[in-house]
Amino acid sequence: MPSPRRRPASRPVAPRRPLPAKAERPPTLAPAALRAWAERGLRILRVPPESAALIASSLVQTSLWGIDSHGIARLGHYFSRLQIGSINPKPRIRVTRTGPSSVQVDGGHGHGIVICHRAVEEAVALARKSGIGVVGVSNSSHGGAIGLYGRQAAEAGLVSIGFTHSDAFVAPHGGRQKFLGTNPICITIPTTDRARPLCLDMATSAVPYNRVVNARREKRPLQPGWALDRKGRPTIDAEAAACLLPLAGYKGYGLALMIDLLCGPLNGMPFGPHIPNMYGDLTKHRRLGSFFLVLDPRRFAGGARLPAVAAQMAREARAQPRVQGAKEILVPGDPEYRTAERRAAGIPIEPGLWLEFASWSNRLGIPEPR
Repeated sequence: MPSPRRRPASRPVAPRRPLPAKAERPPTLAPAALRAWAERGLRILRVPPESAALIASSLVQTSLWGIDSHGIARLGHYFSRLQIGSINPKPRIRVTRTGPSSVQVDGGHGHGIVICHRAVEEAVALARKSGIGVVGVSNSSHGGAIGLYGRQAAEAGLVSIGFTHSDAFVAPHGGRQKFLGTNPICITIPTTDRARPLCLDMATSAVPYNRVVNARREKRPLQPGWALDRKGRPTIDAEAAACLLPLAGYKGYGLALMIDLLCGPLNGMPFGPHIPNMYGDLTKHRRLGSFFLVLDPRRFAGGARLPAVAAQMAREARAQPRVQGAKEILVPGDPEYRTAERRAAGIPIEPGLWLEFASWSNRLGIPEPR
């Protein structure tokens, strides 16, 4: 596939002033300041205002949840792809009705967060009408944290199951070379508190690959059991990590393989090693797919009471007797909601990330976020 045509930004993107060797770093940045800075940068790179606001708020929300591997730290990467042209800032998103309850969304190589939000909007509309909405996504770029879209459906009072995939980062069980992506799954059940559904958002690898990227930037070691080096040996050296290990061995590997088929080939997209690398040639479109299934619980016998019962189940689970040494029992979504409360006044910014922010501020000709 030929490389996409490079699209220049709407204004010069070049260094405006010398970058300090050690930019002064605030320990935290207010969510509002990060949103405003991200949105301004995206708009300079020709992203329309509504889409820029959606991307910025989604990334900051992800960081508020503590999912730093998919949060505001990814903005510099998106800036690079927008500047080069492998993310289309103004895609023509095509929505094709393929059946009474199914839709195909072609993202036109736009930003994955914009495309996936649109896909779930379509799935929600179908589910409200017929009880179920199934949407396949093609020609997308990286869509961020898949939990964004599960919660989007839950806010509408609906149940959702979502998958997405990535280029190869993970060895198959028993293998020593990367073959599959981190291929996450998200299952979300609404509760009586629409803002806090039960939300399971998990990679099928031991950790998301962006954890390795972050560790390299911050010069930190990896945890044992996360990665292999180029010779297939376990490593905690982030620079030496050549591939990740699957979650729980064969089980995580099996899930990843099935998810890849549902996201890639089912939507006319490639799988695993055939997907352009996220951090490789930035001129290439990512060609990613996703798969979303949204259900109206009221179409089922216990659906009317499901939010109340889900909330009850969560309370009872948290109240279960704990093993010695365990501080508490949590349910899916609890870690993110608690982290968001702690970070409401400020999101931690690591030194390497702050230097990246300072560099992009310099290149875009905008003030650093404060």
